[in-house]
Amino acid sequence: MNWAVVTGAAKGIGAVISEHAVKAGYLVSAWDVDADAVHRLADRVDGVTPCVVDVTDEVAVNDAMAALPEPPALVVNNAGMVRFGPLLDLALEDWNAALQLNLTGTFLVGRAAARRMSDIGGSIINLASINGVAAAPNAGSYTASKGAVIRLTEQMAMEWASRGIRVNTVAPGLIDAGMSEPIYADPDARRQRTSHVPTGRLGTAEDVADTVMFLASEKASYITGQNLVVDGGLTKAVLAGLARPRSVDGGPR
Repeated sequence: MNWAVVTGAAKGIGAVISEHAVKAGYLVSAWDVDADAVHRLADRVDGVTPCVVDVTDEVAVNDAMAALPEPPALVVNNAGMVRFGPLLDLALEDWNAALQLNLTGTFLVGRAAARRMSDIGGSIINLASINGVAAAPNAGSYTASKGAVIRLTEQMAMEWASRGIRVNTVAPGLIDAGMSEPIYADPDARRQRTSHVPTGRLGTAEDVADTVMFLASEKASYITGQNLVVDGGLTKAVLAGLARPRSVDGGPR
């Protein structure tokens, strides 16, 4: 069986990705800094091995990757964080924290994986966000970090294609899971946000996991360096709410 590494695997979207990977036939090394939570995941899901790793620690990352019984066929860089706040008031500590985890962590894990994958190839999938495609107010360094993840993915894909390694990004939209759960616990915020999604619903962790597993599959064997946005059409609907006079939409004359 092939091994998969999933970071930020203990809860939320990472846990669901881990479950989907097991269903797809992978043995999953679930990486997280929350030891209790990642062990609970392993107790609940056969095929998951818990591994307590801080992905911003280069030595810890390299040691955990070297400890795998064989090179991973799949790596999912899901670990991430956000420190909300307007840029004018954002503490440098909060700016650096999100960049360190979201961007540097993705780099360290991706590089360590690529070094082991070089003999067999494989797939690396980095989790970004629609915030990496379009800015949102008061998102701190989250927008910058996720935009950088998309560019980093492109560079990884370009440099590692000759090694048989495909690298892609998944950019979730309004997902009712993980870090966004506190937002959607507010009924008004939930209703307003849902109303802006063309498909008429919030996304789920399963929507993200299904996309990850597609990109990891042979069906996506000719796809690399791409950013697949999973947002129900939200980022393409910028003009949908703008007023238009009836005379403009009257059709051909």
